[in-house]
Amino acid sequence: MSGSPRWTERQHALLEALGVRGWWPAVPESTAPPAPAAVATAPMAPAVSDVSPPAALAPKPAPVSTPAAPPLSPAAPVAPVAPAKESVAMAPLAVDAEGLVEAIHACRACGLCEGRQRAVPGVGAMPAGWMVVGEAPGEQEDRQGEPFVGPAGQLLDAMLAAMDLHRAAPEPARQVFIANTVKCRPPRNRNPEPAEMDACRPFLLRQIELVNPKLVLLFGRIAAQSLLGTDEALGKLRGRVHRLADGRPAIVTYHPSYLLRQPQDKLKAWEDLCLAMDTFEQLP
Repeated sequence: MSGSPRWTERQHALLEALGVRGWWPAVPESTAPPAPAAVATAPMAPAVSDVSPPAALAPKPAPVSTPAAPPLSPAAPVAPVAPAKESVAMAPLAVDAEGLVEAIHACRACGLCEGRQRAVPGVGAMPAGWMVVGEAPGEQEDRQGEPFVGPAGQLLDAMLAAMDLHRAAPEPARQVFIANTVKCRPPRNRNPEPAEMDACRPFLLRQIELVNPKLVLLFGRIAAQSLLGTDEALGKLRGRVHRLADGRPAIVTYHPSYLLRQPQDKLKAWEDLCLAMDTFEQLP
């Protein structure tokens, strides 16, 4: 179909990392991606590799195209920016990286500290070109003290590897720092309450300042609404470039744990990450 976007090898690798297989868009033979086995090098949870593509992704004679899909060409202009509300423009803490970790472990600003095993500050390089912000630690994160472990963490790692992003890459542009909106596990993995997010926000803002990423990926509704100061649904926040209170760009997409439960939305997450890569490449 004329006018269809040309999918790059990295975009195909993202599809493979998300576990969307058995369906490939029509692309010129000279630009066709390698066989799926060539990109299946990132660690993936068994639950991901065993997921069959939803019926909506069955082979079709032409690529799927929806009006809401973001531009996927690196040459395309960045999507319109949606500014964050001033309500989230709080001053971060004036501590260095080591002092920040110590402050997080010692924090008793809300009731979440009462039930935690370990606080979960974050992991990755400082500074880094990219930053991932999730929602809240789960049971395994609470036990290990690191964000995004277990099946959701394995899916996230596969997605990042397909984007050529790593926690300890040689060059800063390929490094990523990973954190959560709140640093302690809510009871029974419930959503964090507004007061709990407010208590943790100075920690998160200081992390963003220290990491100084060129682009922030917001995984899940809680992370998106907290840092963007909005109550819009995640579906309405996807597909465009937002700005945090400090002006840096942010892209919203689904949380990996949600994608494990709802694999039919993996193609939408792929679109979001393609938009993120295109946006990053156009930044000065």
